[in-house]
Parts: sequence; structure tokens; C-alpha cells
Amino acid sequence: MSPRKPVRTLVPAILIALLIASLNYGLWAYFNRPLVAPAEFDGRVRGMAYSAFQRHQSPLENRYPSEAEVAADLRLLARHTERIRIYTATENPMLPRLAREAGLKVTAGAWLSRDRERNLREINALVSAARIHRHLDRAIIGNETLLRGDLGVKELVGYLKAAKRRLKIPVSTAEPWHVWLKYPELARHVDFITVHLLPYWEGVPVEAAVEFVFLRLEELRRKFPNKPIVIGEVGWPSHGDRVRQALASTAHQAQFVRAFLARARDLPLEYYLMEAFDQPWKGAEEGRAGAYWGLFHADRTPKFPLRGPITEDAHWPEKALAASLLAFPFMLWFAAAFRRFRLSGRLFFAGLIQAAAALLVWLVAMPFEFYLKPLDWAMLALLAPAFLAMAAILLANGFEFTEALWRERWQRSFGPRELAPEQAQPFVSIHLACCNEPPEMVILTLNSLAHLDYQNFEVLVIDNNTRDEALWKPVAAWCEKAGPRFRFFHLPQWPGFKAGALNFALQQTDPRAEVVGVVDADYAVSRTWLSALIGHFLEPQVAVVQAPQAHRDFESNFFQRMCNWEFEGFFRVGMHHRNERNAIIQHGTMTLIRRSALERVGGWAEWCICEDAELGLRLMRAGYETRYVDRVLGRGLTPADFKAFKAQRLRWAFGAMQILKGHWSALTGKSPLSAGQRYHFLTGWFSWFADALHFAFALTSLLWTIGMLAAPKHFTLPLDLFLIPVLAFFAAKALFGPVLYVARVDCGWRDILGASLASMALSHAIARGVFQGLIQKRGVFVRTAKSFHNRGRFAAILGVVREELLMLVALSLGAGLTLWGLGGEREASLWAAILAAQAVPYGAALLTATISARAGRTARQGAQPTPEGAPVGRIEPAGPVRERAQA
Repeated sequence: MSPRKPVRTLVPAILIALLIASLNYGLWAYFNRPLVAPAEFDGRVRGMAYSAFQRHQSPLENRYPSEAEVAADLRLLARHTERIRIYTATENPMLPRLAREAGLKVTAGAWLSRDRERNLREINALVSAARIHRHLDRAIIGNETLLRGDLGVKELVGYLKAAKRRLKIPVSTAEPWHVWLKYPELARHVDFITVHLLPYWEGVPVEAAVEFVFLRLEELRRKFPNKPIVIGEVGWPSHGDRVRQALASTAHQAQFVRAFLARARDLPLEYYLMEAFDQPWKGAEEGRAGAYWGLFHADRTPKFPLRGPITEDAHWPEKALAASLLAFPFMLWFAAAFRRFRLSGRLFFAGLIQAAAALLVWLVAMPFEFYLKPLDWAMLALLAPAFLAMAAILLANGFEFTEALWRERWQRSFGPRELAPEQAQPFVSIHLACCNEPPEMVILTLNSLAHLDYQNFEVLVIDNNTRDEALWKPVAAWCEKAGPRFRFFHLPQWPGFKAGALNFALQQTDPRAEVVGVVDADYAVSRTWLSALIGHFLEPQVAVVQAPQAHRDFESNFFQRMCNWEFEGFFRVGMHHRNERNAIIQHGTMTLIRRSALERVGGWAEWCICEDAELGLRLMRAGYETRYVDRVLGRGLTPADFKAFKAQRLRWAFGAMQILKGHWSALTGKSPLSAGQRYHFLTGWFSWFADALHFAFALTSLLWTIGMLAAPKHFTLPLDLFLIPVLAFFAAKALFGPVLYVARVDCGWRDILGASLASMALSHAIARGVFQGLIQKRGVFVRTAKSFHNRGRFAAILGVVREELLMLVALSLGAGLTLWGLGGEREASLWAAILAAQAVPYGAALLTATISARAGRTARQGAQPTPEGAPVGRIEPAGPVRERAQA
């Protein structure tokens, strides 16, 4: 190798990785760009509301701060303000003394509730403190007592009168502005009005919030011209649910606080910013925003400066750098290892890697940015693995997407390989297993095999477990008439499903046979099937040569068209993608297998209901090569109806889980499998795991929705930060498939949409197959019906999709109730969108079942047996014209 070649490989890879990492940093910077010219404040704040509870303390759990913690708080506050407001006189009795030592004046509070004995203790404690501490110069008896409905106006007035008789300092009570206007008589019993002005709770956008405060203040002054007015609480939360047009964020909190302080600076106004420190415990009673009103975090670090630029996330540079550094080696490796991809493809997938790294950094940082409650932790515990799974699924799908769209050429591309005229034909034993199949369909397949242009072969028909003689005897008679090349075996009771029948056939195989062919009972094969592929077996390492599954007689039935084109995507894209790393999925039809290899690995696995794919993996473990030749050399029938379509896909998903469990040690431990083979057999099922994840997420979402509607105090809308990645995942998944179809599958938009609908409709069946396969050890092989029986009655349609219909109704109802009961907030709209998106596959199942039933009202017009001596087919290149040119 030339010494310049590694340099030519590495330098572009480094540039790609650096470009994407720089773009990542730039996006973090863009989304955290400073606010445009926010107001600044350089003076001292006149007052702050103060609760002393630290990060993990709560009066609800009787966990209180120590004297040292309170003293440290007050020394910190003394650097920023000259006055504090407190809410209770009994919880921290040392506080007035410590405030005096810190040089702070105190507006003391007595907390009033429905507990009359506690109310008396509160007032007694306040009176005692006021007699001792002269710097305690104002008293507020009750905080939002009327708003909460704990007391009536008369009861509150009684407490005010009692306190005024015993105190020599001005007395008030604190309520929001509208409560003072609603109960104007309350003003006669206070020395000053203490009003709470919190525009966030009013749904006022932050741009208009300060003006709103002063308009409400002026309204109160006009109503009570002879009463001094103190703003007891004014502020904005840094996190929380959206309230109409009011968005809780650090940037908006900074914008409001700085604008308010700047406007109040030259006014004779007494106010208390709400509040000094975040109080996480308040989230349990006030909702998510209740924990985030502090100017300081609960760890006593400032959230933002009062001068200079303001950003939403002050730590974004560290996060952006961490995400770039985490992704860089993986992007570098990919860009170098897959240099055969076009530049746009390498940039695209490097971007996906960077996005996954950014998601991981975000997940790690999340608990440090929010005060998560137990239910929030529960949500995070559910969503974090789900997010990681979504990232893995998108990376796996994205790699297939990238390779299919932006490769220069397929590295392992195989076409027909015939023998030279002088070469002897290996003997081929073709095995056809059938069970309860219509005899005319099987005879069509046998007739096509009779017209192969290959001389050296036999056909073994194994009819297992068919009780109706009318089904198997016509086939037996046909084989007897066809001559010694065709041998028929009827096994009335035989174990092992299709694998058991094929193992029996292997025992009966002609000793001369070097290659075993397997074909399904509904396939009409091309005359050239064997002659086109047998040349591959001249190479001794080749164990399997697989042609694609293809279909016939589907054009006039829209449901069957949907099925056909849904299958086509895998054979035009997925099999090529896997073939690149010798990791194809072997199929139980149109496959040729070296007999010695088949016998060496022990034949067909009767424990697995996907015996074909399992055999392929076992052959790879034994060191053999498998090849995919994308030429249509036979066509079968699509599933007859949606019930059969679902049953087939459930069986495949169940069998895939059996394979994964049965070969786990080889896939993850020491074995001859290559890295590429391990990758495909571990990630190849990711799309099906995504369906299982979708079902689990849908159930969890429904339970959470019920919780939000029934117990809103305990269940709140998930943060939009949780919801946006989920919607992005749904969008990406929905986009990948149609784009690949447009590029690589030779069909129009009508069939692309039909294939997409059919694929979505299978989601629930696949999810059931995945869960059953992971839990159960053995499954039941259910044959796929290829002849139509559903008469299209509405009851029959609902019976096929009853579980999907239940999920569709539940999710739709959940979305509607969310908008009705929790509407007006962006999080509610996003949550409803999540529920609606999750309902789409279930709606697709109902629609597909309806299409299937309608299409089935006309009896299937099956293909008639090919006339004696006529060819059944020819070698057909698969895929669009642009693929043929590359081949």
C-alpha cells in the first residue's frame, strides 16, 4: 500500500468529523444565543421573598434547614438586598436573629390555614418575635388564604384584628390583585395592601409582563387611593408548564426580572422578588413551575446575571463540547471505513452519529437541570431507555438508508452464474413441504418445476399433517403420473412443523444430491432457476444462494398490491444491505443450499418457527458464505387477507426472537461470526423492536394520560423537552421508508403509500410477536393462507383488528380529552400529538383490514396451471431501471 493512501483516507475523514462537530457546536450556540439587548440592573434589590429549605428538604416531610444553612443563606442575600419577606413564624424561629446579624430587615409572616390551633401558634410566635427584634418591622397575616379557600373573609378579618391588637408594627395580608378587587372590604382591616403580581400565572407573554404588573398596580391604587401598596411577590419561573402565552424559561425569567428592576429602580415602590432560592418541594403542591421561582438555584448558585448577556443554558458550551468529543471518534471511524460512500452520505450519517451523542449528553445532564419528583424520575426511567433505543434504531435505519442511497456500488453484487457447457451438472434435490394447501396451487408449482431447463434434479413433495384426503391425494396422483423424478410422501402426524418435514425430506434425498433446493408450495418458478444459480456452488465456501421472494396475481387486488410492494422493499434494499457483509436472511423459498453444509450443521432447527433464517445464521457460524442474487426466478402468492398477513408477520417476529435468544452467546461472545454479521443479526430486528417499543410507549402514555386527568396534582404534562425527540423519531421513521422506495423500488406513489400503510398496519402484530418470542420458548408454526376465505362482513373486519381498534379508540380518546381538559398549553398540544401519532398504526390496521375485506369480495382468480410444455418464466432483473444499469 502506498504511504499516501492512508493519508488520503484519513484527511477527508478528519475534515468530515470536524465539520459535523463544528456544526454541532454552532447549533448549540444558535439555540442558546443571548437575548437581544435585555434590560440591565446594577443596584440592590429592595426585597426578596425567602424560604430557607435546601435542595432535599421539605416541610411536607418535616425536614428543615439547620441554623448554619440559614445563616449562610442570609449572608448571601445581604450582598444583594436589604430586606426579606418570610412566610411562617414557627418553622425557623432562629431566622429573625440571624437576619439581624446579617443586617437584613424582615417582613414577618404568620401562615394561616384551616388548622385553627396552628394559626394561633403562628400568630403567637410572630408577636413574640416582633417584641424582641426591632428589625422585624412589618407583619403579613396569611398568604393567599382567600385564594386557596382555607378561610372566609370574616375569619381572616378576625385574625387580622387579633394580630393588630397585639402588634405595634404595620399589619397586612397577602393576596393576588384580583382578590383585593373582589373583596374590597378587606382593605379596611390592614395597614397596607400586600399584593401578588405574577403575570406568568395569568398567561401573559413575557414581553408584556412588566407592563401588566404596573397596570394592575395602578388599578389597585385607583381602587384604594389611601392605602400604601407593597408588592409581596413579583417574579417569573425558570421552568414549568406553558400557561397560554407565558413560557417558563431561564431566559424569560431573566428578561422579566431585569426589566422589572430597571423600571422600579427610580420609583418609590416596595417589592419582594419571588423568590430568593428555588424551592423544589413546592412542585408537589403548586405544579412543576412552583419549584423554579428562585433567582438562585436550590444549590445557591445564581441563575443569571443582572448585567450582561443572558442565555437559556449557561452550561451549553460544556455540553456542546462534550457531545462533539463523544461523537468525534465514531464519526472519524465511519467516514474513514466507509469512504466508498458519496460525500453527502458520509456527512448525513456523521450527522446522525452527532445527533445521537447530543441526545446522550442531554439525557445525562437532565437530572442536574430539573428538580425531579418521584413521578418525574419514573417518567425519566421509562423515557431514557426509550430514547437510547430510539437513537439506536435511527442509527441502524440511518445506516441502511445511507448505504442504499449514497453507495458508489454494491461491493458484493452477484448475478446469475451458469455452468460452462463442458461442466457436469451437480445433482439437485428440490424439497417442497406443504400442509393443507389447495391441490391446484401445489400442482401449479410442480408443473413449473417439471419444466426446468436443468436435467439433473429430483423433487420431493412432503405433505405433513394434512387430514383431508381431498387436499393431498390429487397431488400424490400428479407426482405418480409425472414419473420417478417426483416423489410424494404423506406424513399424517409429523412433528417439527415445516422444519420437521424438510428434515424428513433430507433423509430421503438421493445420495447423488450435492445441492438442496427449497421452494414454497405456491411458487411458479422460472425454467432457469437452477441453471442460473448452480454455478455459484463451484466455489466450495458457498453454502447458500438465495433468490428474492416475488409475487404474482396481485395486480387487480389492491390489498394484495399493498402486500406485494411491502415485501418488495426488503428485497430491493434490506437484502442488498445485509449481503454486503455476508449476513443475508435466508428464506424458506427460492433458496439453494449445499447439502454437505446443511448436514454438517445438523439440518433444519425444529425448535424455531423461522427455521430458514435460523439455518442461514448457523451456516454463517460454521464459516460458510451466503449469497443473494437479486433476480426474480419464481413468483408466489401474497397472503390472502389481512388476518393471514398479520399471522405471517407475527410468526416471523416470534421466530426472530427465538433466533436472537438461541444464538445470543455467538452474537455477543466468541464465535467465527464477523463484526458485520453480528451487527446485522443484532440490529436487523431493531425495526421490529421499534414496534414493540411503540406498543409499550402507547400503553404507558395512556396510563399517564389517565393519571393527568384523574390526579392532576400528582401527574403533570411531560416537559416538551421529552416530547419533541419522540415526535422527531416518529417523523424520521415515517420519512426513511418512502424515500428509499422512491429511490430503489420500481413502483409509483400509489403503491408506495399502499406499502407504507401495510407496513404500519403490521405494527401491533409484530409487537405481539416480539413480546411472545422473548417470553415463550416455543411457538406454533401457523401456515399463511393463500386462498381467500373472509367474506368481508364488518364483524369479521373488527374481529381481525379488535386489539388495534381498542388501542385506536383509547389513544384517540386520550388525545381528545387532553386537548379538552388540559388544552391551552403547548405541552398539552404536543402530548395530544404524541397520542395521535401513536394511534396511526392502529388506524392503519383498521383501514388495511377494511381494504382487505372489500378486495376479497371478489373471489381470487388464481393463475391456471401452465400448459404442458410451456415455460413458466424467465430470469427477471429486480428493482428499478437505475438499479439494472448498475448491475
